[in-house]
Amino acid sequence: MATGKKKAKRDIEKEYSNEQFVAKLRRLADCIEKGKRFQIQMAGEKISIPPTASISIEHERGSSEEELEFQIKWPVKGKTI
Repeated sequence: MATGKKKAKRDIEKEYSNEQFVAKLRRLADCIEKGKRFQIQMAGEKISIPPTASISIEHERGSSEEELEFQIKWPVKGKTI
């Protein structure tokens, strides 16, 4: 039985121009609305997000900055979150 390669852990953050970010959000929103898979490439790796992914928004506040994250989570094949 063939087994897939284990993917290495990653933690990548990339900044986009306002125009690029808006275009990605529009594509994401369209996929969510249509119940379709969303695909994006980051740092040379294609990422495919299933329409069943969990979506949340997180807000963090520190003494010198605040952060708002739009999070999308989905289980790795064969595993649960």
